[in-house]
Amino acid sequence: QLQASGGGLVQAGGSLRLSCAATGRIFSNYAVGWFRQSPGKEREFVAAITWSDGPSQYADSVKGRFTISRFNAKNTVYLQMNSLKTEDTAVYYCAAKPGVPSIVDNYDYWGQGTLVTVSS
Repeated sequence: QLQASGGGLVQAGGSLRLSCAATGRIFSNYAVGWFRQSPGKEREFVAAITWSDGPSQYADSVKGRFTISRFNAKNTVYLQMNSLKTEDTAVYYCAAKPGVPSIVDNYDYWGQGTLVTVSS
């Protein structure tokens, strides 16, 4: 029900935009989060947004570089990633849960992940 896309290979300093499309149902009143996992590391929170008007949350490591946004008419959430660093290399997952966003990965629905590789 969640489809993540937009990953790829980019040089350090470059940009990518990830998309998370919700299908099969309308995720009204659902928060959407992005998480990432690098090889050998725990999955970590990146950013989250409410489905309606509300503040977004970001991990300190991406603040000022990443922007999460939503396009409700298309049931899609985006993650614009600028000034990418090699340490941003990871599989990125989007996830959805009812209610407010959370930096903890206690989300009900998960996408399949999209790989982002940042080269030096």
